[in-house]
Amino acid sequence: MSATTAVHEVRPRPKREPADRGRLPRSTRIVITVGLVIFLIYSVGPVWWLIVNATKNSRDLILSNGLWFSNVNLFDNLAQIFSYQDGIFIRWIANSLLYAGVGAGAGTLIALMAGYGLARFRFRGRSVGIALVVGSFLVPYSMLTLPLYLLFSRMGLTNTVWAVLLPTFINPFSVYLAKVYIESSIPPELLEAARLDGAGEVRIFFGIVARMLPTPAATIFLLAFVASWNGFFLPITMLQDSENWTMTLGLYNWLRQSQVSTGSTFDFTSIVVTASLLSVIPLAVIMLLLQRFWRTGVSLGALK
Repeated sequence: MSATTAVHEVRPRPKREPADRGRLPRSTRIVITVGLVIFLIYSVGPVWWLIVNATKNSRDLILSNGLWFSNVNLFDNLAQIFSYQDGIFIRWIANSLLYAGVGAGAGTLIALMAGYGLARFRFRGRSVGIALVVGSFLVPYSMLTLPLYLLFSRMGLTNTVWAVLLPTFINPFSVYLAKVYIESSIPPELLEAARLDGAGEVRIFFGIVARMLPTPAATIFLLAFVASWNGFFLPITMLQDSENWTMTLGLYNWLRQSQVSTGSTFDFTSIVVTASLLSVIPLAVIMLLLQRFWRTGVSLGALK
């Protein structure tokens, strides 16, 4: 036997990597799966209940299974919703879209501009300003309702569209969120290069900064839209005329009527449930329309 053969025979074989290296243990995967299923049921359960019971009248709401269908009265409920008080529900939808859409749009622009100023400019009192912004969004919004009412009542703005719109333009949390996004995604060297080329600050913001922030802008807009759409304390404090009510305030009024009205031709209990389902649809549409911005942001982050 040659030396080459002997060396070849004693050479150790390379170790094979385990096929399941990097995989979680089976018990851990089972626990994670069970937790995700529980979370899914917890999240989808209320929506399923709303879909099922939106098809029922008040009698079936009480006597039938709350998680399954009974006699389908969806179209009757919709007819009652859109015929009550000459279709005032449509006016409430338009008001909610106005308050949430315009308020969230203007609030997003103001938040991006304020966040850009706090993130990329150095001025006296900047630290105090940041501290005030952080301290402001730690204050519960419901505590500001009464001071806002006193202020707007002295200005003669109560029971007007501006009483609900103006407070939605300013959101300290959105300002802080924009500041954090800009600090992490807008390099100062890019801004300095634009200034050296002769670009003004307004052009820099709208031509460079705003175009680089589609994902944070979509996030801020969505948070502001949902908060305004579901807002209750501010509309119920500021608005007395039903023509200016939001959908949330109108549904609350219908719910109160369902508790006190007897012998009415309208089934307030069932139409409140059905209208609540309708109020979720715009939020779902906005989420679907904006999800492309988050996909784009994730893709850009992966490329970086």
